[in-house]
Parts: sequence; structure tokens; C-alpha cells
Amino acid sequence: MRPSIARLAVPAAFLAIALAGCAPAPIYKPTANNIAVPPAQVAREPERYGTADVIWGGRIVNVRNFADHSEIEILAYPLDGSQRPQSNDTGNGRFIAAMPGYVESLDFPSGGLVTIAGRLNGTRTGNVGEAQYTFPLVSVNQSHVWTAKEMSGGHPNVSFGVGVGVIR
Repeated sequence: MRPSIARLAVPAAFLAIALAGCAPAPIYKPTANNIAVPPAQVAREPERYGTADVIWGGRIVNVRNFADHSEIEILAYPLDGSQRPQSNDTGNGRFIAAMPGYVESLDFPSGGLVTIAGRLNGTRTGNVGEAQYTFPLVSVNQSHVWTAKEMSGGHPNVSFGVGVGVIR
């Protein structure tokens, strides 16, 4: 006898809700002016995106402090549903996050993962090594540096499948 679809739908819905509850919620709420394009695309067509809002993240390359603001160069990565940078993915270009005042480089360590919310503010030409590069500039409204615990949290240790598994 085949189980009815209704009898299977209830456990499936429960499972989906339970697994969704394991993932942290996004930290920043998109605005009506948000765009969902990577920094590399904005660098190619900055006039197309103007002063749109972005939620971007990635790996901190370096921090530069100036008299009235600080700039953080970031290698962008796609964000997951919780807006955590997916550093195991391919980079999506680089951008500069401009923040008012002094930013302590120990709070934004080189190699750390960060998510920012802010507004596009043009581009700047600079270098990555010996290569010339166009960096989108973002005026930061909010930022979050991810801890190792936050990056590993919310990933349920559950998998489904048929076959042989290997535990590392």
C-alpha cells in the first residue's frame, strides 16, 4: 500500500522548518534601494548602479587609516542566507569599505571575514599587486566581523542520501 501524499507532506514540512531554524537569520535587512550584484560587476559599470545600497561581504585584505576615516579593502565572496561570506567560493572582485573615524586593525584583522551594509559612492583606481584595478567604494552604515564560532554555527550536522559515507 502506498502512503498518501498528505501523510508525507506533514513530516516533510516539519523537517524543512526544523532545518531552517538551525540557520541564523540575516543580520542586515535590505532596503528598497539594494542591488544584488557582485563588486566586480559594479566595477565594470559603476554608472549603472549610482548610489545604490549593497550588502556585501568577504575577506579583509587590509585596513588603512586616514585623518578622518578608514578604508578596508575586502576580497568579496557570495553571502549565504545568513549573510555570511562563503570563503570556499570564488571571489567576486574587491571593494573598499569606507568607515568614518579610526578603525582598529585588530578589530578588522587581515584575513578575517566581514559583512557590511552601505551605499555605493563611486569607484577608485588602484593596484592589486602590479595590476591596475577599479575598486567600488562603499560608505559603510553597518559592519560585522564574523567569529569562527559564528561561521560554523547554524550548519546542522544532518545529511540525507544513499551510499557510502566517510567521516573525516
